[in-house]
Amino acid sequence: MNLLSASNIAHSFEYELFSNVSLDLYEKESIAIIGVSGSGKSTLLHILSTLLHPQKGDVKILQKDIATLKEKELAKLRREALGLVFQSHYLFKGFSAYENLEVAEILAQKPINTELLQALEIEHCIHQKVTELSGGQQQRVSIARVLTKQPRLIFADEPTGNLDAKTAKDVMELFFSYINEHNAAMILVTHDEGLAHMCDKVYRLHEKELQRIK
Repeated sequence: MNLLSASNIAHSFEYELFSNVSLDLYEKESIAIIGVSGSGKSTLLHILSTLLHPQKGDVKILQKDIATLKEKELAKLRREALGLVFQSHYLFKGFSAYENLEVAEILAQKPINTELLQALEIEHCIHQKVTELSGGQQQRVSIARVLTKQPRLIFADEPTGNLDAKTAKDVMELFFSYINEHNAAMILVTHDEGLAHMCDKVYRLHEKELQRIK
């Protein structure tokens, strides 16, 4: 099943970032997008994940054209079907790690998975305040919060940037297991070509074009 389809996407700020970008994402599939800083990778991810409207082109998620959705419908789609992971984790700093997960549990009406906490190796620190955690621990809490929602689509922008190489690889394997078990899919933006090539497909954003290299 096609979960996401982008057709002829173009976007500019002071200058044109990219144009005529098209891709499709299917169940149990992972796509990585690489490219130099400033090439527009994060902007493209923001468009695909509904955070930004493209200046040209169309994006469909779960067969729905997001440009035609009302704000309530779009908010429902984001809450129930989309999971966003950023290098900046955006956790609630006044809360404990577990309380951050409880927010996702309440919004998505999905239980916190203790096996997920163990897989991310955060079960021992889950009741500590966010400000007491290391950057890597905070990042893994952020990932746990997203996966607690059980999204169909994961959008990840440098999700392993605060992690050591081994933990980063383990987290990627966790993502792959998740999308297989939940008929989900993932789009990853990263500078790490090694992590990128763990995905099913790899694209490079270069000279305003999205080029498939795997």
